[in-house]
Amino acid sequence: MDYKKIADEVSEKILSYSQDTSGWRVIKVSKNVTVSSKPSKEYAGNIYRGEGIIKEVPSKIIPFMYLPEYRNKWDKALQSYKLLERIDQDTGIYHSVTHSYGMGLISSRDFVDLLHVKPYPGDILTTNSVSVEYSSCPPTPSCVRGYNNPCGYVCSPLPENPEHSKLVVFIQPELGGMLPGSLVETALPATLINLITDTRAGLKSLKDHN
Repeated sequence: MDYKKIADEVSEKILSYSQDTSGWRVIKVSKNVTVSSKPSKEYAGNIYRGEGIIKEVPSKIIPFMYLPEYRNKWDKALQSYKLLERIDQDTGIYHSVTHSYGMGLISSRDFVDLLHVKPYPGDILTTNSVSVEYSSCPPTPSCVRGYNNPCGYVCSPLPENPEHSKLVVFIQPELGGMLPGSLVETALPATLINLITDTRAGLKSLKDHN
């Protein structure tokens, strides 16, 4: 599998999502996070965008969000998260297992994703991910294998306060199993709000302990 090519393609898509300003509909605002959605071009569902301000710089936020030694400590949605293979210093294959959601309405899911970290001018830092087939981590009976269409984080310094950043998260997962659409449409915005608020809380506690 040409991981370099996949990394380049998914990075192009995340960049295009971040530049795309038309057609988004705000569906939820909570805890200083705004969630919007629009129909996805990748699958029959929606792409979701979560946006919030974080009191830190992108070079601190992005590693905190994707490196297992940090993410396993702060991301309450995940049972486990680990690096399966490092492809180069900016690219790896990661395996994540989620907790069940909504009193068990959505059972545990797992994902195997290629993740590529890419910087852009202006101290912008991004993660760019997509699910991949990976023979040494096949699906197991203990959870449903999901598929992440191109997803990622785009983190940029606030012009008026460069010590703070705007974090934008794009997700468009196919959760697998027989889930009613209405349940997915409730769960995914909540997931984005929790991700951004948990990142804020995790970074704050990291700062408080240093």
